[in-house]
Amino acid sequence: MELCRTVADFRAACDAVRSRGRRLGLVPTMGALHAGHVALVEEAVRRSDDVAVTIFVNPTQFGPSEDFSKYPRTLDADLAKCEAAGAALVFAPEASEMYPAGEKTRVRVDGLTEHLCGRSRPGHFEGVTSIVAKLFAVSGPCIAVFGRKDYQQLRVIERMVQDLLLPVTVVGHPTVREPDGLALSSRNAYLSPSDRQRALVLSRSLAAAVRRFQAGERGAGALRAPVEAAIVAAGLVPDYVTLADTAGLAPIADDATVGERAVLALAVRVGPARLIDNVVLGEDGPPGASA
Repeated sequence: MELCRTVADFRAACDAVRSRGRRLGLVPTMGALHAGHVALVEEAVRRSDDVAVTIFVNPTQFGPSEDFSKYPRTLDADLAKCEAAGAALVFAPEASEMYPAGEKTRVRVDGLTEHLCGRSRPGHFEGVTSIVAKLFAVSGPCIAVFGRKDYQQLRVIERMVQDLLLPVTVVGHPTVREPDGLALSSRNAYLSPSDRQRALVLSRSLAAAVRRFQAGERGAGALRAPVEAAIVAAGLVPDYVTLADTAGLAPIADDATVGERAVLALAVRVGPARLIDNVVLGEDGPPGASA
């Protein structure tokens, strides 16, 4: 496995893959890799010939009161996991490589970023799309794999690729969970044992909503409100619990009727961590074996 630390080296390595007639897979990450990231790498391995993993804690997607300085950085362990999962390349640049002195350019996707996490984290998605666009520009044509745990991020990146005519195929991979249903996240490391136990209400309440939908419930409020109530009853503070359409991510009012598919997404403060999760009603089964 080759480790690249500069844009020039990584671009050359990616070009070399394609020059040999091989398909490049790409898995962008912020490091602190867990089994969910490993699953993304393994999916990229199945879909391509050589896989590149990027490891970069992107400063522009963190707000001033968020956890950029505390975000876990575990490069040595991450490299070992990448190699074990079958990655051929890892790109782990310094911030100065991705944001040259004097840089002034950002990439913004309107509409899809106005709700859900976009409303409570202003500027977050502009940071995400800017860094992902840079990574796509450096890597060149590829198959890029992202987790569906951040459903909004996936939809935003798909829109950016389509609008900017980028030579990238975006693949969404199902959320990877612990056996008890908790969605894997690098921020789970912040949780105390009691916080982690309380966090199980996220997947369990979503699972209950899936079962209500499968039983024929189509009232938006009857699907959404019990999830929020369960989270509050567990002593947690929801940032949002939103039912939205899967295309434009526009919220669905509680007095509306849900169609064949809708995404039920949430963000919840659990101790020091802000955790996100979602299910697509009409597509996903109930998350978690014990949910």
